[in-house]
Amino acid sequence: MSDDGIQRASDVGSSDAPPVEEKPYKIVFEANKCFGAGKCAEVSDNWEMSLASGMAQPNEYFFGEEDLEHNVRAAEVCPAKKDDGCIHVVDRRTDEEIAPDPHGDGTLSVDW
Repeated sequence: MSDDGIQRASDVGSSDAPPVEEKPYKIVFEANKCFGAGKCAEVSDNWEMSLASGMAQPNEYFFGEEDLEHNVRAAEVCPAKKDDGCIHVVDRRTDEEIAPDPHGDGTLSVDW
């Protein structure tokens, strides 16, 4: 954690992460902001709607290049947080948010 209290994007939820070389991308999911629109599950096989909670959930939080496109699409179509989304795709190698990146600068757009 930095002096200003903000964690690096690649550190969030990474205590049991596979090696970066194997799965260089990760999802940071603000589940408390999800309202169950289901857009993510429509465009990505990694996302499912839970019948029990009515909310979305990813099958995997860490993934490789082969799963990047559909996870980015899930982040981009998420209507939560006034269309900024609650699904964040992060490149663990560069610590940049790939999607949705509403600030346009790669910084993590999570509401802590």
